[in-house]
Amino acid sequence: MPVESSSSSSSRQAKQKRKSHSLSIRRTNSTEQDRSGLQRELLEGQSSDNLDSFGRMEDSKLPLSLRTNLLDLFSQIEREFENLYLENIELRREIESLNDRLAADGQAIEGADLAKGALKTKASHSTSQLSQKLKTTYKASTSKPRSNSCHARVVGGSRNFNVTSWELWGGDSWKLRSGTLPLHFSRPVVTLVWRRCQIVSSFKATTSRAVCQLVKEYVGHRDGIWDLSATRAQPVVLGTASADHTAMLWSIETGKCLLKYLGHQGSVNSIKFHPSEQMALTASGDQTAHIWRYMVQLPTPQAVADTTTPCEDDVDSSDKDDADVDAEGPNDCPSIRVPITTLRSHQGVVIAADWLVGGKQVVTASWDRAANLYDVETSELVHSLTGHDQELTHCCTHPNQRLVVTSSRDTTFRLWDFRDPSIHSVNVFQGHTDTVTSAVFTVGDNVVSGSDDRTVKVWDLKNMRSPIATIRTDSAVNRISVSVNQKIIALPHDNRQVRLFDMSGVRLARLPRSNRQGHRRMVCCSAWCEDNTACNLFTCGFDRQAIGWNINIPALLQEK
Repeated sequence: MPVESSSSSSSRQAKQKRKSHSLSIRRTNSTEQDRSGLQRELLEGQSSDNLDSFGRMEDSKLPLSLRTNLLDLFSQIEREFENLYLENIELRREIESLNDRLAADGQAIEGADLAKGALKTKASHSTSQLSQKLKTTYKASTSKPRSNSCHARVVGGSRNFNVTSWELWGGDSWKLRSGTLPLHFSRPVVTLVWRRCQIVSSFKATTSRAVCQLVKEYVGHRDGIWDLSATRAQPVVLGTASADHTAMLWSIETGKCLLKYLGHQGSVNSIKFHPSEQMALTASGDQTAHIWRYMVQLPTPQAVADTTTPCEDDVDSSDKDDADVDAEGPNDCPSIRVPITTLRSHQGVVIAADWLVGGKQVVTASWDRAANLYDVETSELVHSLTGHDQELTHCCTHPNQRLVVTSSRDTTFRLWDFRDPSIHSVNVFQGHTDTVTSAVFTVGDNVVSGSDDRTVKVWDLKNMRSPIATIRTDSAVNRISVSVNQKIIALPHDNRQVRLFDMSGVRLARLPRSNRQGHRRMVCCSAWCEDNTACNLFTCGFDRQAIGWNINIPALLQEK
C-alpha cells in the first residue's frame, strides 16, 4: 500500500501485500504401483536428455552441495509434474466414463468436447440428475484454487524453462514472476506443463461474453494511482488519487485534466466526493486527511473513437510488460494547494477516508490501527474506532445508513453501527485468511469483502455468521466496487486483470487486456458510475493511468 516517502520507488515497495511464495511440493496419494507403466514410458523418453543435464551439472562451477540440492529439487518438481499429468489422464477417463453412462441412458449430448460447453439435458428426470451431478463435479474441480493458470515456454530452443506463474494443486503453491530458470528438465516435461494447463482449462465451462468498450484513458499522473471515484453531484467528473502526491479531477468525456490538488506532502491514497456539494475528501501518507472545494468547467465533448472489444473470459493474453506510460502531468491544468479543512489526529499513514450519509461527518482509516470519525464543520474528533490488531487497509460507509465497515491486515473486517446515538456497536468478522484489502456496502443489506487470499465474499447484514457467496480467483483482490442498480462486482487484481461477477458468485466477464488495451501493471481500484452514458466503470492501477469503460450491462445479464 502507499507510503509516506516522496520517491516513486518507495511508494511501490510499500505495497506489502505481495507475498513471497516458497517452493512447497506435496506428494500425491496415488500409488506408484498403479502408475509405473506410464511413468516408465515418460522416463525412457527423458533418459538421454537427463544424462546430458547431469553432464552439464558436472561441468558447473557451483559447489557440490548446492548442485546436489538443486538436482534434488528439480527431480521433485519433475516427479510432481508427472503426477499431475497422470491425475489429469485419470480424470479424463472418469469423464469419458460418465459420458458413456449418459449416452447409455439415452441422453443426447451436444458437443462431446468439454471445452466447448457444458452438457445439455434433454431426457428423463433421472438423466437430468446425473447431468447436474456431472456439472457440479466440473464446477468443483475448476472453482477451487487448484486450477489456476500457468504460462511456460522453452526459450531459444534450449532447456531453459521460463515460468510466469505456476500453482500446484491442493493449496501448496510456488510462484515465479517472469523469470528464466535453468531447469535441466527434458523437453517432454515442458510438454507436460502445457498439457496440464490445457487439460485443466478444458474443464472450465465457457462463460458468457458481452461487449466491453474501452472509452477513454486518463493519463497525466507521474506515479501509480491508488484510488479513484466519480462525483455524485453535478457536474460529474472523475477523481484520481496518486502516489505522486497529487489528486486530479478529469473530464470523463474528453479525458482532459480539469483540476489538480497539490495540498498533500505524501502519497494521496484515497479520494471521495461529497454526496451533494462540490467538495472532495482525500487521505494521504502525510498522516492527514484534507477536505477541499473545487469548481470546474466541463469542456465540449469530442467524438469518441470506436474501440469496441468483446469481453474475454480466461483467454491467455500477452504477459509482456509494456513500458511505463511516459506522460508528463498536464502543465495547463489549474491547481489548488490549500484545503478548507485538515484532519490531523492519526499517528500513521491515512490509507482511506469516506463521507457518512448526509455529508456532515467523515471517517478515516489509518496504519495506526484506528479509524477516526470527524465532524466536518468543526474538524473535531468525534470517535476513535479501535480494536484492529494490525494496520487498516480501507474504510467504507453505507449509502443510506450510519454504518461504517473497516478492513485490516489482521484478516478481519469490522462493522461499526452509529444508527443509535447512544449505542455504538461493533461486529468483528473473520471470513478471510489474509489481509482484507477492502469491504464495501451495497445499496441493500449486503457487504462484499475482498482479500489477498484471492477470495471475494458476499455477506448478508442480517446474518453475517457465514458468507452467502464466495468467489475464488487466481490473484489477490484490491479495492472492489459494486454497481448500485444491478449489483455487479468489479474485481481489480494484482495480475492486471479486472473481472466482473454477480452477487451469487457467477463470473460474467473479464475486461479485455490485449493489443495494448487495458492495464499493464497491478490494478488498484475500480469504481462504478452507472448514471454516466459515456463510461459506467472506471479502473486505475500502477501503470499511472485510469481507464473508463462502457459495459453493456443488459447484454451482460442477458447472456448470464
